Amino acid sequence: MSWLRHRQPLLLTALLDGLALALGLFSISEARHGVQLNSIQQIIGLIISYWILSWLFGSYSLLRWPKLSWPLMLQRVGLSALATLILALLTGWLVKTTPLELPLLQRGSLGPLMLFTGIASIAIRVFLHHLQTKRTTRWSALVDATEKDQIKKEWRRCFNRLEPQLFELSCLRSAFEAPSAMLAVSPIIQQSVDLQPLLQEALVRGMRLTSLAQLAEEELQRIPAQWLDQSVLQLGELADGRQLGLSRQLKRFADLLISAVLLIFTIPILIPIALAIYLQDRGPVFYSQIRTGLFGEPFKIYKLRTMHQKAETNGPRWSGLNDQRITPMGKWLRQTRLDELPQLLNIIKGEMSLIGPRPERPELEHNLEAEIPNYRLRHLLRPGLSGWAQVNMAYASSVEDAELKLSYDLYYLRNYGPWLDLLILMKTIKTVLKGAGR
Repeated sequence: MSWLRHRQPLLLTALLDGLALALGLFSISEARHGVQLNSIQQIIGLIISYWILSWLFGSYSLLRWPKLSWPLMLQRVGLSALATLILALLTGWLVKTTPLELPLLQRGSLGPLMLFTGIASIAIRVFLHHLQTKRTTRWSALVDATEKDQIKKEWRRCFNRLEPQLFELSCLRSAFEAPSAMLAVSPIIQQSVDLQPLLQEALVRGMRLTSLAQLAEEELQRIPAQWLDQSVLQLGELADGRQLGLSRQLKRFADLLISAVLLIFTIPILIPIALAIYLQDRGPVFYSQIRTGLFGEPFKIYKLRTMHQKAETNGPRWSGLNDQRITPMGKWLRQTRLDELPQLLNIIKGEMSLIGPRPERPELEHNLEAEIPNYRLRHLLRPGLSGWAQVNMAYASSVEDAELKLSYDLYYLRNYGPWLDLLILMKTIKTVLKGAGR
């Protein structure tokens, strides 16, 4: 699970943040009142609050940058500490009328506590970032000269990853002598040479021989479509929507349960939204489109209308930045992704899942299938309300964007599971709360 490996430093940072906050709280509690049951409850509550707010303000994602930005770090950590302070003060004010004393929520204790926590959090990030940078391994890749530009392009799309050292077949000896734990072999090299001698040489030198697709999977957390090995073995490792294993059944049960609950709780939100959509131009509130689903089967998707009524008079096309077809209400709905709420009905009907590759329009897919290799593989799973591509890249508005989107979809097909689904769900919630959709 490469996605988990990449997030281990973030989890360690959160753990150390919690320890720093707990240390400060225990010190104040012991010095003033002694550690009591209500003090422990406050410690847990404050730590969880600080974790959530640090996550929302992007304090933990700082470690993913190749170089720490001090202004950005001070801003994000400072906002996290300040928001936690305000939340704790509001909590203290709200519980004043109860007989339970909450000494840690007093104004005099919280100010110094959050100042200490903020300083400790900055020190933690600087220290861990230094260790992470020092330990970064640069991989090697054996490639053809015609592949170099494409490989560099794919790595530069991911700003926080070092490019692998690229060697041509004529420099094979240099490739094995490079200080690297892994040697990736490109598709052209795989087809042109016998890999058995390379594998033996790699084993003798303690190196791991792998494909370029697997290297991208581990380092970029996506798989460029043109690098996917065409062998039956690798294609067979992709998820298959026909399988009815326990994990697939649990996923379907979770889809039904969560969708039904969300549908019930969002009805009060949908009513005023529907009224606002209708009043802006007296047009329909909902609209439907044909999208491509599981195994390429078409289905009708439901959405709240975000564009003017005659937006597609000239035929379907991608939505661009500052698209004039989008209404003011529609812009807000897209930013918060509330326009997707009617798709909960598609999930209940079994046409979609909460998490999966986003369904595309057949009119656009005809061109995409012709221009992008392995495009149809994204139809091996039910399309999703959100997906790995949606939480890792901006809105796709070109063939090049669709190719990048497919690389994330292929990664999901290879690594699909409940824990990755949970991560995508959390990142989706963050996008909704921040209004970062489009």
